[in-house]
Amino acid sequence: MTLKEEYKSSLKSMDTEEWFDLHFHRPLGFLWAKFFAKLGVSPNAITVASIFMGVAGGIMLYFHQPYLAWLNWVGMLLITWADTFDSADGQLARMTQQYSQMGRILDGVSGDFWFVAIGFALVFRELDFGDSLLGDYFASHQWQIWALGILSGLSHAIQAAIADYYRQFHLFFLKGQQGSELDSVSKLDEQYKRMEWGMNFWHKLPLFFYRGYTANQERMTPNMQRLCRALKAHYGEDGVPSQEFRDYFRQLSLPLMKYTNILTFNTRIIACFIAVIINVPWLYFAFEIVVLNLLLIYMICRHEGICKKALKRLNEE
Repeated sequence: MTLKEEYKSSLKSMDTEEWFDLHFHRPLGFLWAKFFAKLGVSPNAITVASIFMGVAGGIMLYFHQPYLAWLNWVGMLLITWADTFDSADGQLARMTQQYSQMGRILDGVSGDFWFVAIGFALVFRELDFGDSLLGDYFASHQWQIWALGILSGLSHAIQAAIADYYRQFHLFFLKGQQGSELDSVSKLDEQYKRMEWGMNFWHKLPLFFYRGYTANQERMTPNMQRLCRALKAHYGEDGVPSQEFRDYFRQLSLPLMKYTNILTFNTRIIACFIAVIINVPWLYFAFEIVVLNLLLIYMICRHEGICKKALKRLNEE
């Protein structure tokens, strides 16, 4: 296998990759993956390293004193570096077939740790320095900047969860069960019940939270769940449909992949960096709450409509 072929095999799919990732994060992630493969480092270890780097970078966005402002640039570099590691862990897992449910869970929460650190840093930056646009207002209404930060964090969690869910559903139709990390509450419940707390505490605890994460995804996608149940009724427990139906759904879903990319990392972190550079921290919260939530609502409506249309076609077969 040539280096180019190996790089392509390390990607999830061209359908779900973003332009900036393909030209920046994925090539760097591939180089890191090759490097760590030679050292025998596991994908999960890379994910843990990315968590520490991303959190450290987020904390550095707090500083605004003239003699410490350079730390903001160090923070932005660390967050970007952490994201190349976030690419590398998945690429290494695909290159070496080191898949694990713990890896899936760790990869899912790594970005949450980064953005929690970023959120606290920006709130305290606004409160402690207060020289941004509306800084005086937030100084006398501190609860409002906290409310913006918390609402932004909750919005981020929902946006990222739904975007990831739609990506995995698309990959299910593109590559089948083996090419997707799509999970269901019913399967997770079976796995959870088989584990004993005393023997599997460090596996069962993350699974408990991951089960709740998956349950929230399912609650927000009723038509998608109806389609999944119909697929299992038509095609068996795995629910993998005929190639014709897979191609049909892929064509419906493909235009939405660009929106899932917007709701993941690059767009929001660019907005964050701009807010830091121009010293308007609350602007990032407003972007998450208003712009990205409007996009989320639009995407949910579109995807639910697609699933309803696909379900109708399936029932007519």
